[in-house]
Amino acid sequence: MKTINIIWKFSRPHTIIGSVISITTLYMMAYDSKNNFDLTLLLLSIIVGITCNVFIVGINQVADIEIDKINKPELPIPAGVLSLKQAKNIVYAALIICYLIAAYISLYLLVIVVLSTFIGWAYSMPPFYLKKHHLSAAIAIASVRGVLLNAGGFLLFNFLLNGSSDLTDDAEVLTMFVIAFSIVISWFKDLADIEGDAKFKINTLAIQYSPKHALVIGNIIVSFAYLYSIINTSGNDFLQYGHVTLWALFILNTFSIKIRDYDSVRKYYKRFWWFFFAEYLLYLTDTLIRIYPSIVN
Repeated sequence: MKTINIIWKFSRPHTIIGSVISITTLYMMAYDSKNNFDLTLLLLSIIVGITCNVFIVGINQVADIEIDKINKPELPIPAGVLSLKQAKNIVYAALIICYLIAAYISLYLLVIVVLSTFIGWAYSMPPFYLKKHHLSAAIAIASVRGVLLNAGGFLLFNFLLNGSSDLTDDAEVLTMFVIAFSIVISWFKDLADIEGDAKFKINTLAIQYSPKHALVIGNIIVSFAYLYSIINTSGNDFLQYGHVTLWALFILNTFSIKIRDYDSVRKYYKRFWWFFFAEYLLYLTDTLIRIYPSIVN
């Protein structure tokens, strides 16, 4: 159990949960109730998502040991409960499993995960080191979570399940929201890491301007994403009112942060991920109601 707990912490659980929820939601959005439910495809896709995620967050921790000793000393490697060799073994095992299962499912999925893992590697490793500047970091994270995982994942499921290569209106709205949200994730995750990032000259938005500027700009972008979703789901009361509710809660959450309080910033960032989960769960619930109307009858 201790080993499992260490690996769980190494995998950055909030990102794993996000991948599982997003893949499940995208699958159900593409699923047509007239077709047979392919549980094997869904489960294998989730495993691909998890292992791809473990590689990306793992290679980041392998690259950032000295920074994490300052910013995140509780992580397994800087805490001394996981050696660098063990971490690398986990990372490369995850990559191999990811590629093998993706290739088994579809060449198209293999291309998606190869691109995703390359961007994830380039984010953390020289000579690219995309995390070095807040713009390249934002583009990297938005490309993986928004474009490759969200749009690419839906297109894959829609083709395999329905023989269609179309991106539906709901999938398009969700993709645009996730792209915007992912950009802000790339900035907000650095709010509590200023000390280590400044020492190693990483030009995050919070350092280049200020934590307050990063917070204001990020909240404006997410608010526009909610407004965009509300406008573009006007034909669906459940999604529209759901977005209105989430937006209101998001604004309330913003007022809870004390920017000069380290613990407050860390808690705020954790709650920020709740809204990422909630967005997918909103679409998942709407899809289930559409497919199985007896749920609400």
